[in-house]
Amino acid sequence: MRPRLLLADDHAIVAEGLRSLLEPEFDLIGIVGDGAALVEAAIRLKADVIVTDISMPRLSGIEAARRLKAAGSSSKVIFLTMHMDVDIAAEALRAGGSGYVLKHSATHALSHAIWEALKGRQFISPRIAENVKLNVMASSQRRDGSSIRLTSREREVLQLVAEGHTIRVISEMLKITTRTVEFHKTNIMDKLGLRTTADLTQYAISNRIIAIQNPGAEFDAPKRPARSPHEPHFQE
Repeated sequence: MRPRLLLADDHAIVAEGLRSLLEPEFDLIGIVGDGAALVEAAIRLKADVIVTDISMPRLSGIEAARRLKAAGSSSKVIFLTMHMDVDIAAEALRAGGSGYVLKHSATHALSHAIWEALKGRQFISPRIAENVKLNVMASSQRRDGSSIRLTSREREVLQLVAEGHTIRVISEMLKITTRTVEFHKTNIMDKLGLRTTADLTQYAISNRIIAIQNPGAEFDAPKRPARSPHEPHFQE
């Protein structure tokens, strides 16, 4: 039986390119276009491996991985991204990632990373691997409680506010009251030392919680006609 694979990317062309690249080796059971849909689909479909971008609507790939880890998911998570930032890569691995693959090397590295994850091993794109490992080691040695910690809900509200959603829309999306959204937003800004929504948005951009622009497809996998990323589709 071939390994069951779930893809998460909010760019339809990239997702379809990945489909063409991976279907010869793996059983592709679903493609989703945002982080919240990823969490729901991963729990429901019980994929062996998840391949996800980092910058996605609703929830980032890293936050989605945190939630799956907290939920006891056994799916291996491979991050496929353009982000070469060592801090982001290290955070992705701490969130439960089994691999970190740069998009420009997806054609020759992604399949290998997936098989390594299935064997219980970790894969990091060679271009950044050494620095990422050093970052993870240094981070584990300085657990002094000085770092700022946001709760899972606070990280979710932070991303949605930074994406430009109103308090009322966020309350509807998360099924909580507007007063609760305001409470979380105030806590976030207090913890981060921010004063305005613009400051909060800039923080989200600087920390790669949201992307400034569409990164596009950065690998040469063959492409099929694209489906809308806003309509997740599955093969069950």
